[in-house]
Amino acid sequence: MGWSIHHPVGLIHHDAARASQGYTLVANSEGREARLIDMQGRVCHRWHSDEGLSYGFLLDNGNLLFRTRPSGRATDEGIEGSALIEMDWDGAVVWAYRDPMLHHDFVRLPNGNTLILLFEEMPEELAARVVGGRREPGETGKMLGDTVKEITPAGEVIDEWRSWQALDPETDVICALEGRHQWTHQNALNVTASGDLLVSFRQIDTVGIVDRASGEFTWKWGPGRISHQHHPTYQDNGNVLLFDNGPHRGGPTYSRALEIDPATNQIAWEYTGSPPISFYSYHISGAERQPNGNTLICEGAPGRIFEVTPGGDIVWEYVNPVGGAAESWGAGNVSPRAGNSVFRAHRYAANHPALRGRDLSPEV
Repeated sequence: MGWSIHHPVGLIHHDAARASQGYTLVANSEGREARLIDMQGRVCHRWHSDEGLSYGFLLDNGNLLFRTRPSGRATDEGIEGSALIEMDWDGAVVWAYRDPMLHHDFVRLPNGNTLILLFEEMPEELAARVVGGRREPGETGKMLGDTVKEITPAGEVIDEWRSWQALDPETDVICALEGRHQWTHQNALNVTASGDLLVSFRQIDTVGIVDRASGEFTWKWGPGRISHQHHPTYQDNGNVLLFDNGPHRGGPTYSRALEIDPATNQIAWEYTGSPPISFYSYHISGAERQPNGNTLICEGAPGRIFEVTPGGDIVWEYVNPVGGAAESWGAGNVSPRAGNSVFRAHRYAANHPALRGRDLSPEV
């Protein structure tokens, strides 16, 4: 997104006849608050957490499940301050799980358990064999991998999967422009209709489906086709929708939203900006298919959220107005470092179970 200090924020455009109506959940990627906004961009509900509220989504019971904002300070145990918290509609904490290695994404399963994503130090012998990346000053040779765990409400681990046990150090190569402190940097965790893992590895430009019974990939795709992607989601037709960030693809820099057919590895649908450079987010971001076939896209770095039709027409557009150098953690909302950036956004129809019977009157 081209940036100007004079560009408008808040609601930019709303084509009510073609947009998928509902309420959109927005949170600053380094903030303390989540806001549910209507199609006019008005805030209809808020949640606040002093620990930070970087990203979350609504459960069917109306609770918000979210990841706190870690301090970013590395300790011997991991990244300081990471936690998952479940908060009810009125802001009361009803469940929490804390681990300094928690990062990025999580899934609440139908059985009430939660899939969580954690960093874990890899065996040094294996780390030394991983191809690619560049050595940065001060690197020790230690390398973090990613682990997915299923935990019960009581925090008991009942299943786990380690990415490095299913990848090949010689063919799953780290991007030449990235450091070697992480092999994969898994930035998304989801599930398929059958409950298998749907994963995204930023460092190696790879998305894939992992059979939960065997721990092996049944589909793996991406190198040479996408660059540092985010947020793959499984579609009803068996395809995978994702946000292709594109920072290291070579040539002009731009982002895309893509729908991939895993059976053929062909692109079934694609959205790019016009011109392509007008749509770009170096990191974070996501894409979510709507009930009417449109796609809600979160262009995360500039805090722009917009909805496009299958033909690529923009029918709703909103720029997060919360953030920027004028605000600070002291003001209780956001970190100036991240400004108005949004990790990911979700839309909920008015009849979604989480919203039934709720007072969604916009703030005056």
